[in-house]
Amino acid sequence: MMLATGQNNFRRRAFTLVELILVLALLVIVTSLAAPALSNFVRGRALDSEARRLAALMHAGQSRAVSEGATMVLWVDEKQGAYGLQAETSGPDGDAKAENLNLDSTLQIAVVSGSAETPPTFQNLPAVKFTADGTVDENSPQTLKLTDSAGFSRWLVLGKTRLGYEIRDTEK
Repeated sequence: MMLATGQNNFRRRAFTLVELILVLALLVIVTSLAAPALSNFVRGRALDSEARRLAALMHAGQSRAVSEGATMVLWVDEKQGAYGLQAETSGPDGDAKAENLNLDSTLQIAVVSGSAETPPTFQNLPAVKFTADGTVDENSPQTLKLTDSAGFSRWLVLGKTRLGYEIRDTEK
């Protein structure tokens, strides 16, 4: 008699196959709803990370220009998806502190010139020039645009004081 009661208690505490299937179905539904949001999060992280890396390189260019008393150039190769920083005039051995960076493969970079003047170039590439007083050259591009494969963009826009660029979600 005791044995039968113990088996009934066991059956009451165990999950049925239908209950397990319902729980798994709910997990599949929740996962399918969360997956697109997660992929947007990951994609946005690459775009934001690259924008911050480019802004940091610009800040480093300004700092080098002031500390070395020389013009620094941040060049942008839109076709190759690369950018870098180096001294405008370097010695016979080149610039030992030059930095060359490549974009993430899902991103593109574009230089948007805001002035009527032709933007400065460096080795036939558009460039941002940082002068020895730490300001951005007046002919340098107003905006650099980073775009991911889904069409989302971040803009690095020159501030009104010409002391540097700031990251924005929109061009204005």
